[in-house]
Amino acid sequence: MKTQLTIKLAGGVEMPMAGIGTFLLSPDEAEASCLSALACGYRLIDTANAYVNEKAVGRAMRKSGLDRREIFLETKLWPSFYEQPDAVERTLARLGTDYIDLLLIHQPAGNYAAGYRLMEKAYKEGKVRAIGLSNFSAEQVREILDLCQVRPAVLQTEVHPYFQERELKKFLASEGIAVQAWYPLGHGDRALLEEPVFAGLGRKYGRSSAQIILRWHIQSGTIVIPGSKNPAHIKDNFALFDFALTEEEMAEIAALDKGVRYYTSTPELLKKYAEMVPPVDQQK
Repeated sequence: MKTQLTIKLAGGVEMPMAGIGTFLLSPDEAEASCLSALACGYRLIDTANAYVNEKAVGRAMRKSGLDRREIFLETKLWPSFYEQPDAVERTLARLGTDYIDLLLIHQPAGNYAAGYRLMEKAYKEGKVRAIGLSNFSAEQVREILDLCQVRPAVLQTEVHPYFQERELKKFLASEGIAVQAWYPLGHGDRALLEEPVFAGLGRKYGRSSAQIILRWHIQSGTIVIPGSKNPAHIKDNFALFDFALTEEEMAEIAALDKGVRYYTSTPELLKKYAEMVPPVDQQK
């Protein structure tokens, strides 16, 4: 297997383009999945305060035997912590590390400007190597660009073949902000995975539909963090670097865009997020 690709973020930090996501994984599942991924060659791990598995991710990193500098660790601040001066320090303590490679504002809820200022302070103090946003619209990204001292390096958002976000990607590219896809495989939608385009390309390259989709993301310049607790799927989701799609095949996949989301933010949801306090101090 060829060495995986990286992308240079604004500020010069190199970030792997394929990683393991830990959304909806229990602490035990997250620890096992991260250990499995690191053994397969993954070097990017994504977690969040709200996933309540940061301690488990930290344990997996230490148990892996890898030097901390070999792992790109990404986590996200939750809205109820945006105004807590020690939110970053408490996140570091849960992870058991003295720095985070990429720290994101998880939701555009509550006082996210205060949360962003916390991240900027941590960045200037060397506790965070890069900062960014998650689930922000183009308009909300512009708001941050207008007030920030340290520009966001990444936007993590929903992107998959049925929801390709071309206009958002153009805007982000013009601002030097990298795109990272959550739900890169469409939240396990069988209709997406069973598209004839992917079946045909899978036969040509000897790959699964999921591998074809993940390769399409990477060739589009999008960072991916598919989540799984199945060791075989984890291994397959990283076997992306010894084949490439042609321009014509990339165009075939681009034609699948339906503008269909699996998750839609609402003011009501954002209000709930701002009020919700994840039980971070109770995690295993």
